[in-house]
Amino acid sequence: MKLNVIITGSTGMVGEGILHECLLHPDIEKILVINRHPCQVSNPKLSELIQNDFFDLTSIENQLVGYDACFYCLVLYLLK
Repeated sequence: MKLNVIITGSTGMVGEGILHECLLHPDIEKILVINRHPCQVSNPKLSELIQNDFFDLTSIENQLVGYDACFYCLVLYLLK
């Protein structure tokens, strides 16, 4: 069974490791990374969205359809 996955925070230590494992796994067909900064990785399986506001995903919600799993590796800082 082929899987399509989303990874948030793939520029961090944990997210980057998950991204590399997903890129190597033969059952993962499509990967969407959603980051605040570009991940600097190029691969035919990989698509990337840059999203600065993770509290409001309405601008990208139609691009999140058709995925089987999400690895949420993003760290959100709440500054006052």
